[in-house]
Amino acid sequence: MADFLLLVWVFSIQPIVGRGVAKVLDSGDPNFKKGDLVWGMTGWEEYSLITATQTLFKIEHTDVPLSYYLGILGIPGLTAYVGFYEICSPKKGEYVFISAATGAVGQLVGQFAKLLGCYVVGSAGTKEKAFNYKEEKDLDAALKRYFPNGIDIYFENVGGEMLDAVLVNMRLCGRISVCGLISQYNLDKHEGVHNLFCLVTKRIRMEGFLVLDYYHLYPKFLDTVLSYLKEGKVSYMVDIAEGLESAPAALIGLFSGRNVGKQLVAVAHEHKKLDTDASAVINFEGKMLPQKAHGVPPEFEQKASYAEQALGPLAFIAMV
Repeated sequence: MADFLLLVWVFSIQPIVGRGVAKVLDSGDPNFKKGDLVWGMTGWEEYSLITATQTLFKIEHTDVPLSYYLGILGIPGLTAYVGFYEICSPKKGEYVFISAATGAVGQLVGQFAKLLGCYVVGSAGTKEKAFNYKEEKDLDAALKRYFPNGIDIYFENVGGEMLDAVLVNMRLCGRISVCGLISQYNLDKHEGVHNLFCLVTKRIRMEGFLVLDYYHLYPKFLDTVLSYLKEGKVSYMVDIAEGLESAPAALIGLFSGRNVGKQLVAVAHEHKKLDTDASAVINFEGKMLPQKAHGVPPEFEQKASYAEQALGPLAFIAMV
């Protein structure tokens, strides 16, 4: 009888990772203690065991809705702040164009620009949201209609034909902050950009960035945006889908423009009390939870949990 060698794949099943807001149940990390509120990388689950604690931020300001730490006070907010203020160096009176202007990042860039005294136009996928690029047969002509004097600053979230049209409408010494290229993400063959020579002739500065390179600015950003919120100078839109089972559709909806603002998924509710306090389980540095915590202990029954989506994997906010 012949001997056979059987090769098999061994799969490791893990929860999907994403950002969340939670309360620490137990901690082996000296930087965090039981009862601390944190935001950062968690998972699609009500209870998480976190070992990469460097991805977590302690929440010191609890006088605002905790879900803000997944939006205006979290990565989307810091992205908008960095991309607009640090990359574009805006000035009062400049002409600003924002693509995906009603998304988690774009909606904040528009408000920051208005606060500075800029002329602002945004594009989105429906006319209910903003200038609807899908209804414009000629994007170049549409931009000339909205910006007869040209564009000083373009906050880029889309790419493709939109970027091509923007380049020919930029003013001398304009700035383009490249946050994302969502129109290209699901294409088998990426679209080319044909007007790049405008970068030379118009002396345009075009710069891509990753927000993780600017985490050192978070304290400055937080102080600035918290003051804006408390003074009523900025607001933030969220789009909530109900139930963890709706998470896949919520994710897919981001690529069809179905959501308005930051996408959240409400997993459960308690007393219909939203955005006021958080309670979840996080354990740090590999320290095992008590056995009862691997299920749902009585003191955590009926907690509400939220999931958020930002052009990537969803995560959970667990709310009281």
